[in-house]
Amino acid sequence: MLNNTLFIAGHARLPQGMAAKSVFDSLTITVEVDMKYGVILDASCTLATEHGRSFVRNLLRGNSLCDGLDTPLQLIQAHYRGKATNALVAALKDLYNQFEQTAEYSKA
Repeated sequence: MLNNTLFIAGHARLPQGMAAKSVFDSLTITVEVDMKYGVILDASCTLATEHGRSFVRNLLRGNSLCDGLDTPLQLIQAHYRGKATNALVAALKDLYNQFEQTAEYSKA
């Protein structure tokens, strides 16, 4: 399946006072995306707890980046309550910019 997928990472600064801040300076969201439909097959992030990482993974999995960023952003904003909300949103936007650049390249 690796030939049909793309690995993309998005990064954002973490706010002060977060547990993950002691380990990482930035928050990273990574996704494995189906290249044909843009569907997020798997996702991970650098939140400090496994529960948080799993929660974000479950929110993002199954969404298609070809449909835009509205749904994943709404899911994060509606269901995640924590200091990393803005960092998650920013990392997701950065990730989406990477996806758009790749999508434009693959269309050429």
